[in-house]
Amino acid sequence: MPQSVLKATSEDMKKIKSVYAHHLTDNLPRGALFQAKVPGCTITAYQSGKVLFQGQKAEAEAGHFSHLKKADGKSKKTPVVTKYTPPANIASMSVIGSDEVGTGDYFGPITVCAAYVDSSQLALMKELGVKDSKGLKDSHIINIAKDLIKTIPFSLLVLHNEKYNTMQEKGMSQGKMKALLHNQVITSVLDKLDGRKPEAILIDQFAEPSIYFKHLTGRKIIKDRTYFSTKAEGIHLSVAAASIIARYAFLIEMDKLSKAAGFDIPKGAGPHVDKAAAKLIKLHGEDALRQFTKLHFANTQKAKKLLH
Repeated sequence: MPQSVLKATSEDMKKIKSVYAHHLTDNLPRGALFQAKVPGCTITAYQSGKVLFQGQKAEAEAGHFSHLKKADGKSKKTPVVTKYTPPANIASMSVIGSDEVGTGDYFGPITVCAAYVDSSQLALMKELGVKDSKGLKDSHIINIAKDLIKTIPFSLLVLHNEKYNTMQEKGMSQGKMKALLHNQVITSVLDKLDGRKPEAILIDQFAEPSIYFKHLTGRKIIKDRTYFSTKAEGIHLSVAAASIIARYAFLIEMDKLSKAAGFDIPKGAGPHVDKAAAKLIKLHGEDALRQFTKLHFANTQKAKKLLH
């Protein structure tokens, strides 16, 4: 069976666990900190600091963590450069960037945003505090986002849980949902530019480009000067700006859900979320989960177990 083993610090372990938050399993092998299963790959993190990827998609999954070294001490293979690899000078270009928030959260919607940052606005973006949203507190995100939505062209879509669950039950993968949403917000921003053409379009990569475009079969697709990269927020400020706006929208939606529930709805997909879901069921009935959560996450069954 194909496999790949990476070395990881405790901080790296936390990040990897958060990526696979809603794919975690309950039965752990001896010495394991956590284990997750996704189609084509099982990911097991051990107390020794090693993370084992096993399955047909082991290399692809391990490739999401290209900053880590393989367990044999060698750096991972240099990524293959393709026509979808961002050019070296993209950071100084005028770019439409897109990103999404909420895909790994049990509660709350998926929010997707595309934003256009002209090269003449790059200095302004830095002045406003635009950077990787993962390094920003929610209070800072709110303040920055309020400035951004008045400053740059953007498009935002919110996929509420009811519609998400319906689409998922009809067989649509989360990856296809994200592809459709990214394509729609990018197309919308292009329309808002009134004929101006960005030098590039940069998508925070969540799937291989071939898979992304396959999801969009039958729809208007923009391929020209479209690039993909993981951690794209650190490559161009347009992606960072899109991420901040998407996070701002997600926070607003989470506040709405908290008011509707009558208690604070938590983010993430850990044990604290299971308890909140159990509380929601107790107060509002099991049917309320459809409005508040992504039903297919393992948290649904865990919450029900807590009640019994």
